[in-house]
Amino acid sequence: MARIDRLTLSNFRNYRGATVEAGDARTIVLTGPNGAGKTNLIEAISFLAPGRGLRRATLEEVAFLEGDGSWAVAAEVDGALGLATLGTGIEHAFDDAASAQRKCRIDREPVGSPAAFADHLRVIWLTPAMDSLFVGAPSERRRFLDRLALAVDAEHGSRVNALDRALRSRNRLLAERPDPHWLDAVEHETAELAVAVASLRVETVSRLQHVLDDRRDSDFPPAELALEGWMERLLPTHPALDVEERYRAVLRENRARDAAAGRTLDGPHVSDLVVFYVRKAMAASAASTGEQKALLIGLVLAHARLITEMTGVTPVLLLDEIVAHLDPGRRSALHGELAALGAQAWMTGADPALFAEIADRATMLDVRAGRVERKR
Repeated sequence: MARIDRLTLSNFRNYRGATVEAGDARTIVLTGPNGAGKTNLIEAISFLAPGRGLRRATLEEVAFLEGDGSWAVAAEVDGALGLATLGTGIEHAFDDAASAQRKCRIDREPVGSPAAFADHLRVIWLTPAMDSLFVGAPSERRRFLDRLALAVDAEHGSRVNALDRALRSRNRLLAERPDPHWLDAVEHETAELAVAVASLRVETVSRLQHVLDDRRDSDFPPAELALEGWMERLLPTHPALDVEERYRAVLRENRARDAAAGRTLDGPHVSDLVVFYVRKAMAASAASTGEQKALLIGLVLAHARLITEMTGVTPVLLLDEIVAHLDPGRRSALHGELAALGAQAWMTGADPALFAEIADRATMLDVRAGRVERKR
């Protein structure tokens, strides 16, 4: 089991400074009034994973309001490679542009990006903002899928960002009516990145579906997953190079159309993740709010199991307000699933009574206005 033994925050959100001693606890429960900083604390942990954290915040947004723009998150972890100290943050004020970039360190030695943290620790999360996943925009489901894919390949996020940059370059060139040779070069790179991104998404969905199929008897209903997009349908049966060439042809043929639209209209950046509720034979988008929540929890738990199968180490789970809208039966089932998984879980909630079932075996922490205290 990978776990965070000690977490330290400095100038992060509403925390001027805070330290949480988790030790060997499997479940850490943060309770307290709304606005006290429960979500801020687990957001800090999410910065020990690639990306912008569970709120997708900018570097400026997470800095303490009355500070100089610097902030830091550090954790002593017992992870896949044993004991290590992971740290990230901004070292100087934002008026110093040269030093306002996020730094990452492992055992106090600089590393290139948060992707390096994945060698030690995998972090996944579920937040209330994700409750509308099945009825929201396709872009939200793509972002959710890309977060899942990071467990398969920690460099996936870098490729997604590179694809976004390549598409922006193509759109800009189309608006400027450049030499066709420039467009050919940009479209060549775009197709390579597009197929790499789509391929890993296909692999992730396939791997996750196998885990879901093995858990058909779970209290959290299993789902069937599919990717909606011609490239994703071709990749399982066609060589990647052939799909690249086909996409380059699509880009060439659609230059006039895309120029008129001001954007590239075809590719994995417009694909969608389709989720089907098996037990009721319906799309997840047509299920009730409670059923959608249960489906989402089932997906996140399956993702945790997939990480465990692939790496041999359980991930750290960040579960924000997860029990607030679960009935007692589902709450009990969730605690049972987490215990069976064996992962360290950080859970938040305003009402301590909702955690009465696990209070005797969890580390219970009280959060008040940026302060964290262990409950007696």
